[in-house]
Amino acid sequence: MITVGSMVQQRLPGANGLLSPQAEGRAHSSQIDQAAPTATARVADPTEPALTFGPFNLLPTRRLLLQADRPVRLGSRALEILIALVERPGELVSKNELMARVWPSTFVEEGNLKVQVAGLRRALGDSRGSNRYLATVPGRGYRFVAPVSRPDDPGLSAPYAAAGEAHGLPALMTDMIDRADSVAALTAQLSRQRFITIVGPGGIGKTTVALAVARGLINAYEDGVRFVDLAPLGDPRPVPTALAEALGLETLSDDPSPGLVAALRDRRMLLVLDNCEHVIEASAAWAAEVLNGAPGVQILATSREPLRAEGEHVHRLSPLASPPASAGLTAAQALAFPAVQLFVERAQAISSAFTFGDREAPLVADICRRLDGIPLAIELAAARVDAFGVRGLAGHLDDCLQLLTGGRRPALPRHQTFRAALDWGHELLPEPERVVLRRLAVFAGGFTLEASSAVAANAEITGPEVVECVANLVTKSLIAADVGGEAPCYRLLGTTRAYALEKLLDSGDLEQVERRHAEYEALATRPAEAGWVRTATAERQAAYGRRLDAGLAGGAGRAALGTGRRAEHSAGWRHAPALVCVP
Repeated sequence: MITVGSMVQQRLPGANGLLSPQAEGRAHSSQIDQAAPTATARVADPTEPALTFGPFNLLPTRRLLLQADRPVRLGSRALEILIALVERPGELVSKNELMARVWPSTFVEEGNLKVQVAGLRRALGDSRGSNRYLATVPGRGYRFVAPVSRPDDPGLSAPYAAAGEAHGLPALMTDMIDRADSVAALTAQLSRQRFITIVGPGGIGKTTVALAVARGLINAYEDGVRFVDLAPLGDPRPVPTALAEALGLETLSDDPSPGLVAALRDRRMLLVLDNCEHVIEASAAWAAEVLNGAPGVQILATSREPLRAEGEHVHRLSPLASPPASAGLTAAQALAFPAVQLFVERAQAISSAFTFGDREAPLVADICRRLDGIPLAIELAAARVDAFGVRGLAGHLDDCLQLLTGGRRPALPRHQTFRAALDWGHELLPEPERVVLRRLAVFAGGFTLEASSAVAANAEITGPEVVECVANLVTKSLIAADVGGEAPCYRLLGTTRAYALEKLLDSGDLEQVERRHAEYEALATRPAEAGWVRTATAERQAAYGRRLDAGLAGGAGRAALGTGRRAEHSAGWRHAPALVCVP
């Protein structure tokens, strides 16, 4: 079995030169028994400053961990790992660094470190639920993710892990996977541009990236960074009040606008406006007003669509890369892709029984592909590994909206389930865009603008209006567009399509839309267009065939569409050049 990390072997003086995890486990048990009496003897001295996290107090110099003033039975090596991590909360501590500290001048297998970390997690109750202390960074090391404080030292009463707390930046409780390039690009952009919006579909990780950028720039601004979470606002009116509260300004009137701009006029700072999409008009207006009235202020916003305000630059966040379909995919090859890294890390945090080897690699890769590399969807899927196993999880993905539930309890309601994340965006759509979105769910693969108009238009919505709706849905991150080929190609992400299919079934329009889809397909197979087959290259025909096979076979939610009309028209599929996109 291949684990996330590689095997590190170092030579130990002795017969076989290696300290095995089994031997280390026996030594670990002995150390626990030996450590407890010593800890009990040291409890009486209350003078050493404590590092506090959750219900625990850690006394590093006395090598003692207390829970409710009672010593926790913990071996010396596990305790050394804990001290190393707690001393640097929020930072990545590498495997090699931990092994060098815990086993100085000794060569050990990496498995020994995993044994100690597993024992530490058990002692802390860090297995599931809201008690989260240690995060694994696959192949690299570990990170202490809980807030750490020094309650006995008034000068250090703020949590270490929340270095940006004074700036209103929420602590990142999980590791960021494969966003270093985006963070670096945004950081560089902010040195040249005053207003940037991170755009992408729900669950893509916009807030995580924005927070990482903001934390890295706290010291770059004379007046620091301020974080403004707009998600709780029910309507646009409280937007100025939310900004004022984030700045620590007292609001003495119903309209804090004049005082707010005046307070910002001479400041040099970065404002992070998070979750702008449901108050987008007010957010855009306020961004423009602040930028015009406060030349030293910059804005980093997150939204499912651009704010379309003056001076805005858009950074569209891409999904995490997944491995291509390959029967011979190994675990090592799969772990080179960030979507798989994320799945494995989250699954390991949920289930101590989870293993990732060559047998699991193709299944996990398939899960990540079918979830389109959306981090929230991958995390929610990984959280069900303990209930279904990897093979069972892959088998249940056709019902992905029922499966992708059980997000972390402290998370926002729309991050508890993927359906809630999609509900959030769907409720913001005007009715014509809702209608077009659900009608386009009959396309399992890509489709052209011509195809979308033929299937989604009717007496109430004209063809040009359908085209406009498609463009708006692309802007709002609900339709993916590939404009690099001969003609633009569009598709719904798998989870979005499953959601839209449900809406189509609920609307009662399925039969009518499916009939228009079949009629369009039949029209596209007329003999007059058969010449395309004779003139197209074999490679082009093969690529076209694969696209149409995908369109006729279906993906998430395929059962909802039935097979009768597809079978009726599928014999002439190679004569349908406009039905789906051709690269």
